[in-house]
Amino acid sequence: MTYALVIGASGGIGIAMTRLLLERGNRVITTVRGDNTKNNDHLKTLHEKYNAQIVSLKLDVTQQQSIETAFTEIQNLTDHLHLVINCTGLLHNGEGLQPEKRLEDVNADNLAGSFAVNATAPLLIARYALPLLRHKERSVLSNISARVGSISDNRMGGWYAYRAAKAAQNMITKTIAIELSRRSPNTICVGLHPGTVDTGLSQPFQKNLKPGQLTTPEQSAQYLYDVISGLKHNDSGKVFAWDGSEILP
Repeated sequence: MTYALVIGASGGIGIAMTRLLLERGNRVITTVRGDNTKNNDHLKTLHEKYNAQIVSLKLDVTQQQSIETAFTEIQNLTDHLHLVINCTGLLHNGEGLQPEKRLEDVNADNLAGSFAVNATAPLLIARYALPLLRHKERSVLSNISARVGSISDNRMGGWYAYRAAKAAQNMITKTIAIELSRRSPNTICVGLHPGTVDTGLSQPFQKNLKPGQLTTPEQSAQYLYDVISGLKHNDSGKVFAWDGSEILP
């Protein structure tokens, strides 16, 4: 049986990806920031339906000790993973963080918060996931990225914290891939841009979208699953959009 780890399984894309992986017969380990499944009806339903096929653990991606503890628990469940997909991301919150429209909106605490989730967390996840990915079978280490993290694609400006943190994440993906080519050659490390998905992250920015531009979490999960399934080893270090096209740095 294939083992998959979905980090941030309580979000729209995370829960949809978890459901898809379970439907395809994978054993899925999920992590959520709160206390397991207590506050997530979707995860409760999946636990009731799939029982021993799914395990949920607590993991706060902004805390290194929490990441280390979660991976210690994962190692007690399995000695290998075939897929790690980190679905966490931070664009805005209810505590003052909003995409900046001008330089006067830039705030050091908001920058640090964005980097903690969007850049530092993927690097720490890779650190603790490595022992579980180093086996003889194909494995994929992936993080949800964003097209706005592409420097060459930046035509609108603004969104300083999110753009910079996602650009940093993309550099981290490339750097991890180089190291893994030596230490875990069967592992492919990529960033994944899901498009504009109907989740809480995109909710404040949906009113100006063109018809058909917004996808459901279920559609996004299927698109990303197809991209992951088709990855080759020479794709490691790259960032791919939901349709399989490469996003240049």
